[in-house]
Amino acid sequence: MSDLTNSIRDQATKAGAAHPVTVAVLVPCYNEEITIGKVVADFRAALSDATIYVYDNNSRDNTIDVAQRAGAVVRKELRQGKGNVVRRMFADIEADVYVLVDGDDTYDASASEVLVKRLVEERLDFINAMRVSAAKDAYRAGHRFGNWLLTGLVRQIFGRQFNDMLSGYKILSRRFVKSFPAMSSGFETETELAVHALELRMPSTEVATVYKERPPGSVSKLRTYSDGAQIMLLIARLVKDERPLRFFGLSGLSLIVVAILLSIPLLVTYLETGLVPRFPTAILSAALVIVGVLSIFAGLILDMTTTTRREMKRLIYLSLPTFKQ
Repeated sequence: MSDLTNSIRDQATKAGAAHPVTVAVLVPCYNEEITIGKVVADFRAALSDATIYVYDNNSRDNTIDVAQRAGAVVRKELRQGKGNVVRRMFADIEADVYVLVDGDDTYDASASEVLVKRLVEERLDFINAMRVSAAKDAYRAGHRFGNWLLTGLVRQIFGRQFNDMLSGYKILSRRFVKSFPAMSSGFETETELAVHALELRMPSTEVATVYKERPPGSVSKLRTYSDGAQIMLLIARLVKDERPLRFFGLSGLSLIVVAILLSIPLLVTYLETGLVPRFPTAILSAALVIVGVLSIFAGLILDMTTTTRREMKRLIYLSLPTFKQ
């Protein structure tokens, strides 16, 4: 740890910080008594100067006792859901570098030293630890495909920088954490973290790290279908909020196309006979065109508002010091 400590101290001096740079390891936990002791021990070995915080989220087992015996600072968050825990941790804890990791002992703690050092030396705000695993049981059935699908959607809409958006292992700067709005309540928080970095065009990167199987007796808390649906809904909401012209513009164009398709038979009949035989269809087509045009104009107006809001968010982000003063 001496090289890492010296590197961080040198970077702090260059940035004008009045104290050595501090590192906090943040571990959200729910019923992880089997794994949390090893997770805390491994990160204490890898980052000896860091403070390890375990936030318990209404565990019904001995997670709290095991974490305390391992040497972690243990606190509680009563609102259920990983997103709620992350919001509380980011609000409570003051540090210069944050290591966010799940408490299931599937991530490589030994990589944290290199990741923290890289964040400090390259003055990054966000490092996503991309999971790499040859173990067939590291991912539950459908999770690998779901991760590929959801990450692909975000890459198409917000930017192509990350290949494993749903990784629970991330290294964050102080100004990332303190400018993060943290609106989600569940596992969709990983998506929100990645989009925050992409939207503000923060200095970011992705580094491949080893991903392991869960130890025997440890059970994943991720619900494949319901949590996947929540992530899809979050992506839709983020597109609406952050890309309103695309969201409302495509919706409006779709309505206009439907109206045109419905009106073609009416137009053909009118040209042949001079009569409009189906007035309800004609009225519906006209209404769809009006709503479609209004949707496109709403997208244009909201896009200007979103641009202003994004500029304000970036100014707030830039106003935060890289290190605590």
